[in-house]
Amino acid sequence: METPGRRERKKAATRQALADAALELFLERGYDQVSIRDIAEAADVSTTTLFKHFPGKEALVFDESEDREANMIAAVLERPTGQNVVEALREYVLATWLPLTEHPQYPEFTALVSGTPALQEYGERLWTRHAAALGAAIAEDAGADPDDVSCRALARFVLDIPALTRGRPDPRKAVEEIFDLLAHGWR
Repeated sequence: METPGRRERKKAATRQALADAALELFLERGYDQVSIRDIAEAADVSTTTLFKHFPGKEALVFDESEDREANMIAAVLERPTGQNVVEALREYVLATWLPLTEHPQYPEFTALVSGTPALQEYGERLWTRHAAALGAAIAEDAGADPDDVSCRALARFVLDIPALTRGRPDPRKAVEEIFDLLAHGWR
């Protein structure tokens, strides 16, 4: 794997500094009480620089969304030979979502998103886009029509796992139960 150059590393560091500053300010003051200027100042950049990295305030909260979508698609299309799609997505969710639930700021982050209508709406738009992209990748892998209802349904179920397992005493067990249902059907 190629190491990113200095320019790419600097851009990534600026993007991360902006996302970190935004989250800190949002958790401290509340989403609606923080301006774009506040975030830019906290990250020591101009508002122009902020907009080079993020299209708007909501995107600062969901800063890893594009990477997540690409990684979900890669989990399907680049999985090992012999591994089925459901098992590849199980591995992906266990490796990526479960660690998020263990982050010390996870409860605060969840409360921020669920308590802010603008973030709920933005998150729903992302979710819809991710479901369409993942459904198309599953369909491509299966040789099905890009709009195949079974492929879209599987994508939606997988993307609903974080919401379905949020607040469960044993998130791993809940994720495993859902994937067992997806893999084996209702019993």
